[in-house]
Amino acid sequence: MPTILGQNQYGKAENRVVRITRDGTTHHIKDLNVSVALSGDMDEVHYSGSNANVLPTDTTKNTVYAFAKEHGIESAEQFGIHLARHFVTSQEPIHRARIRIEEYSWERIEAAGEGEHSFVRKGQETRLAQITFDGEKWEVVSGLKDLTVLNSTDSEFWGYVKDRYTTLKEAYDRILATSVSGRWRFNWTDDEQEMPDWETSYEETRKHMLQAFAETYSLSLQQTMYQMGTRIIDHRGEIDEVRFSLPNSHHFLVDMEPFGLKNDNEVYFAADRPYGLIEATVLREGCEARIPVDLTNL
Repeated sequence: MPTILGQNQYGKAENRVVRITRDGTTHHIKDLNVSVALSGDMDEVHYSGSNANVLPTDTTKNTVYAFAKEHGIESAEQFGIHLARHFVTSQEPIHRARIRIEEYSWERIEAAGEGEHSFVRKGQETRLAQITFDGEKWEVVSGLKDLTVLNSTDSEFWGYVKDRYTTLKEAYDRILATSVSGRWRFNWTDDEQEMPDWETSYEETRKHMLQAFAETYSLSLQQTMYQMGTRIIDHRGEIDEVRFSLPNSHHFLVDMEPFGLKNDNEVYFAADRPYGLIEATVLREGCEARIPVDLTNL
């Protein structure tokens, strides 16, 4: 049966690079996990094994480290832009570059003595970025994962559909908790536009996301999620699309009656599985969705 080659890419995945910037005795750290994927005129390497158009994946790895030295790492997005532009413009067979980055945050340890060079790894979330360039247009998607949040009140869940299999009791004062996985797409697409301030944009987007979570009196996790996305779109003009995947981290009241005790919304069992999984996209009016539904593929 005849076959043809479909979509394909190659590159070096999960290049761990740590860049230390030394400002006298004060040091700054950027800790990234960078994955490079390249595509273009690559038919012959699949059909005949000819490597004439193939830039070795080892070279892409070396480029990541060389660029960390030559360009520094101002932000995950800016670093990815430098890499994507280089691969597409320096190698004729390469028509498209996709750079995926995870950033691990560190905070400074305040300690006695000279210098500011001691750090402790932050445990809140992992920052994410994906940069795609085809020689003309850019697509930048930033995000985060594993940002765990909890409201200990101001959440209800009632009025839902019930059938013969429904055992869940309606809740009028419950814990609402989730581990946020979110992505947001920028409307910066070409070099003629003013580039966003990536660091400021991330911090402000994260701030609005958390404020919406904290300030929404929630009747459902879906409602809270929509308010989180809406607040980002309303306050960050550089963002057109936000996609969330939120597991509902269930907290169930422990039955204290067998012990002769009353549980007045004080003691809970935190169940890690199974869990409800709530997902949705919030768009600026007039824009179309481009972020994949399955965020693990981003």
